[in-house]
Amino acid sequence: MPVQRLNHAVLYVRDVERSVTFYRDALGFQVVMSMPGAAFLQADGSSNDHDLGLFQVGPQAAASEAGRATVGLYHLAWEVDTLQELERIALRLQEMGALVGASDHSTTKALYAKDPDGLEFEVSWLVPAALITDEVLAGRSSIQPLDLAKEIETYGGRTKGGVGVSV
Repeated sequence: MPVQRLNHAVLYVRDVERSVTFYRDALGFQVVMSMPGAAFLQADGSSNDHDLGLFQVGPQAAASEAGRATVGLYHLAWEVDTLQELERIALRLQEMGALVGASDHSTTKALYAKDPDGLEFEVSWLVPAALITDEVLAGRSSIQPLDLAKEIETYGGRTKGGVGVSV
Protein backbone atom coordinates (compact mmCIF):
# COMPACT_ATOMS: atom_id res chain seq x y z
CA MET A 1 0.00 0.00 0.00
CA PRO A 2 1.42 3.45 -0.91
CA VAL A 3 2.08 6.30 1.51
CA GLN A 4 -1.24 7.96 2.33
CA ARG A 5 -0.41 11.17 4.21
CA LEU A 6 2.04 12.85 6.54
CA ASN A 7 1.45 11.63 10.10
CA HIS A 8 3.64 14.07 12.02
CA ALA A 9 6.63 16.37 11.78
CA VAL A 10 9.46 16.92 14.25
CA LEU A 11 11.25 20.24 14.69
CA TYR A 12 14.41 21.17 16.54
CA VAL A 13 13.74 24.38 18.48
CA ARG A 14 15.70 26.60 20.85
CA ASP A 15 13.12 26.55 23.67
CA VAL A 16 10.43 23.86 23.84
CA GLU A 17 8.14 25.78 26.20
CA ARG A 18 8.25 28.88 24.02
CA SER A 19 7.43 26.80 20.94
CA VAL A 20 4.64 24.90 22.72
CA THR A 21 3.09 28.22 23.72
CA PHE A 22 3.37 29.52 20.16
CA TYR A 23 1.80 26.49 18.46
CA ARG A 24 -0.93 26.31 21.12
CA ASP A 25 -1.80 30.00 20.81
CA ALA A 26 -1.43 30.26 17.03
CA LEU A 27 -2.94 26.98 15.83
CA GLY A 28 -4.68 25.44 18.84
CA PHE A 29 -2.29 22.50 19.23
CA GLN A 30 -2.40 20.72 22.60
CA VAL A 31 0.39 18.84 24.37
CA VAL A 32 -0.31 15.11 24.49
CA MET A 33 3.02 14.12 26.03
CA SER A 34 6.11 15.92 27.24
CA MET A 35 9.41 15.29 28.95
CA PRO A 36 12.37 17.55 29.69
CA GLY A 37 13.44 19.08 26.40
CA ALA A 38 10.68 17.54 24.30
CA ALA A 39 6.96 17.87 23.67
CA PHE A 40 4.48 16.15 21.39
CA LEU A 41 1.48 18.16 20.20
CA GLN A 42 -1.78 17.24 18.53
CA ALA A 43 -3.98 19.46 16.39
CA ASP A 44 -7.60 19.83 17.48
CA GLY A 45 -9.64 17.25 15.60
CA SER A 46 -6.63 15.18 14.55
CA SER A 47 -6.70 11.40 14.78
CA ASN A 48 -2.88 11.21 14.84
CA ASP A 49 -1.11 10.20 18.04
CA HIS A 50 0.67 13.55 17.64
CA ASP A 51 1.09 15.96 14.76
CA LEU A 52 4.17 17.85 15.86
CA GLY A 53 7.18 16.84 17.92
CA LEU A 54 9.44 19.52 19.37
CA PHE A 55 12.99 18.86 20.58
CA GLN A 56 14.96 21.54 22.39
CA VAL A 57 18.52 22.23 21.28
CA GLY A 58 19.11 25.34 23.40
CA PRO A 59 19.44 29.10 23.02
CA GLN A 60 22.87 28.86 21.36
CA ALA A 61 21.43 27.17 18.27
CA ALA A 62 22.02 29.09 15.05
CA ALA A 63 19.14 29.92 12.72
CA SER A 64 18.30 27.38 10.04
CA GLU A 65 20.10 28.04 6.78
CA ALA A 66 17.85 25.67 4.81
CA GLY A 67 17.13 27.12 1.41
CA ARG A 68 19.64 29.93 1.83
CA ALA A 69 22.93 28.15 2.42
CA THR A 70 22.02 24.51 2.98
CA VAL A 71 19.52 21.99 1.75
CA GLY A 72 16.61 21.25 4.06
CA LEU A 73 12.91 21.50 4.59
CA TYR A 74 11.23 24.74 3.44
CA HIS A 75 7.97 24.47 5.37
CA LEU A 76 5.21 22.30 6.77
CA ALA A 77 1.59 22.87 5.72
CA TRP A 78 -1.53 22.30 7.77
CA GLU A 79 -4.98 22.27 6.25
CA VAL A 80 -8.12 23.88 7.66
CA ASP A 81 -11.74 22.97 6.84
CA THR A 82 -13.16 26.40 6.02
CA LEU A 83 -12.17 29.83 4.81
CA GLN A 84 -13.72 31.20 7.98
CA GLU A 85 -11.14 29.21 9.98
CA LEU A 86 -8.36 30.38 7.65
CA GLU A 87 -9.46 33.97 8.27
CA ARG A 88 -9.51 33.42 12.06
CA ILE A 89 -5.98 31.99 11.95
CA ALA A 90 -4.79 34.83 9.69
CA LEU A 91 -5.98 37.37 12.25
CA ARG A 92 -4.36 35.44 15.11
CA LEU A 93 -1.04 35.08 13.30
CA GLN A 94 -1.12 38.77 12.42
CA GLU A 95 -1.76 39.69 16.08
CA MET A 96 1.22 37.53 17.07
CA GLY A 97 3.47 39.16 14.46
CA ALA A 98 4.03 35.76 12.85
CA LEU A 99 2.21 36.16 9.50
CA VAL A 100 4.72 36.67 6.69
CA GLY A 101 2.57 36.13 3.60
CA ALA A 102 -0.71 35.04 2.07
CA SER A 103 -1.03 33.54 -1.41
CA ASP A 104 -3.76 32.44 -3.76
CA HIS A 105 -2.60 29.32 -5.62
CA SER A 106 -6.03 29.09 -7.29
CA THR A 107 -6.91 25.61 -5.98
CA THR A 108 -5.29 26.40 -2.61
CA LYS A 109 -5.59 29.50 -0.42
CA ALA A 110 -2.53 29.78 1.82
CA LEU A 111 -1.12 31.69 4.77
CA TYR A 112 2.59 31.65 5.55
CA ALA A 113 3.99 32.31 9.02
CA LYS A 114 7.14 31.86 11.06
CA ASP A 115 7.43 30.37 14.53
CA PRO A 116 9.67 31.88 17.26
CA ASP A 117 12.74 30.16 15.76
CA GLY A 118 12.00 31.51 12.29
CA LEU A 119 10.81 28.15 10.96
CA GLU A 120 8.20 28.74 8.29
CA PHE A 121 4.87 26.94 8.05
CA GLU A 122 1.75 27.17 5.93
CA VAL A 123 -1.93 26.99 6.80
CA SER A 124 -4.14 26.35 3.79
CA TRP A 125 -7.67 25.77 2.57
CA LEU A 126 -8.24 23.68 -0.55
CA VAL A 127 -11.01 24.44 -3.01
CA PRO A 128 -13.44 21.48 -2.95
CA ALA A 129 -13.00 19.23 -5.99
CA ALA A 130 -16.64 19.78 -7.03
CA LEU A 131 -15.97 23.54 -7.32
CA ILE A 132 -12.79 23.31 -9.37
CA THR A 133 -13.51 24.64 -12.83
CA ASP A 134 -11.27 24.90 -15.88
CA GLU A 135 -10.76 28.57 -14.97
CA VAL A 136 -9.63 27.63 -11.44
CA LEU A 137 -7.24 25.03 -12.86
CA ALA A 138 -5.82 27.56 -15.32
CA GLY A 139 -5.16 29.91 -12.40
CA ARG A 140 -2.55 27.53 -11.01
CA SER A 141 -0.05 28.86 -13.56
CA SER A 142 0.57 31.92 -11.37
CA ILE A 143 0.51 32.82 -7.69
CA GLN A 144 -1.57 35.83 -6.68
CA PRO A 145 -1.95 37.72 -3.41
CA LEU A 146 -4.69 36.20 -1.25
CA ASP A 147 -7.87 38.25 -0.87
CA LEU A 148 -9.69 36.32 1.87
CA ALA A 149 -12.79 38.53 1.72
CA LYS A 150 -13.13 37.83 -2.02
CA GLU A 151 -12.60 34.10 -1.52
CA ILE A 152 -15.23 33.98 1.23
CA GLU A 153 -17.62 35.83 -1.08
CA THR A 154 -16.86 33.33 -3.87
CA TYR A 155 -16.89 30.07 -1.90
CA GLY A 156 -18.60 30.93 1.37
CA GLY A 157 -16.91 31.09 4.75
CA ARG A 158 -18.22 27.72 5.91
CA THR A 159 -17.73 25.68 2.75
CA LYS A 160 -15.74 22.57 3.62
CA GLY A 161 -12.47 22.45 1.74
CA GLY A 162 -11.33 19.50 -0.31
CA VAL A 163 -9.09 16.99 1.40
CA GLY A 164 -6.05 16.14 -0.67
CA VAL A 165 -7.46 17.67 -3.86
CA SER A 166 -5.71 16.30 -6.91
CA VAL A 167 -6.83 17.02 -10.43
